[in-house]
Amino acid sequence: MPLESQELAPESPYIWRARRPGATHRLICFPHAGAGAPAYADWAELLPPEIELVAVQLPGRQNRIAEDPFTEVGPLIGVLTHALRPVLDGSYAFFGHSAGATLAYELARALRARGSRGPEHLFLSAQPAPGASEVRRLHELSDDDFRAEILKLGGIEPEIAEDDDVMESMLYTLRADFTLWERHRLEPGAPLDCPITVLSGESDPRAPLHEVKRWRDHTTGEFGTEFYPGGHFYFLELSSEVVSLIGRKVLTPATNRRSV
Repeated sequence: MPLESQELAPESPYIWRARRPGATHRLICFPHAGAGAPAYADWAELLPPEIELVAVQLPGRQNRIAEDPFTEVGPLIGVLTHALRPVLDGSYAFFGHSAGATLAYELARALRARGSRGPEHLFLSAQPAPGASEVRRLHELSDDDFRAEILKLGGIEPEIAEDDDVMESMLYTLRADFTLWERHRLEPGAPLDCPITVLSGESDPRAPLHEVKRWRDHTTGEFGTEFYPGGHFYFLELSSEVVSLIGRKVLTPATNRRSV
């Protein structure tokens, strides 16, 4: 039976939520470079009824297109620790794809540093662990080469790719996001203690499997990997499978053991 509230809708500049009264858990999603909260709109009705969906909306996209994207990670994390407080109560998990994975991880570290309750599980998708050296840096490319590399990765609808005005706006935000995260360096610190599950496409050029597995060094809790057919945007084609996995793990208490 369909639930009464399934639509992901903005509640504040940074929070889009598909309200689900009675839910006992919350999944907070961080989008990839250039994308916004609507990237997760279809997940609301795929999640188990016990899990409410929240997606983070950053400046420079959709209803915030007139705002400048962040240029430094520190201020972004500082803003999010305050802006997301309404949804950081109770039991919650983070999911981030690509740059969104690093954002989710850094926010989890910031919450711990503040003595706040952190996520009970981190789902990190299509992103090498910090310190990866084999992934090509895109933000330094020329406009033409940058556009070519972005289109090669996939994830952009053909009608959008053929619209020069839309692509120009999108590429501006994409370059800003790639610059932000490709320049970012992880500050030393103790590993987290929450479970981390890494997800990735088997043929993703941006996330070599051996680099992705190095996330195991960033938690003392349970660690696992899930690999799917496809490239960088594997999860767009396999959303049902990915959401099903997340739902099972969110609703199953971790054993605090580590695995490969």
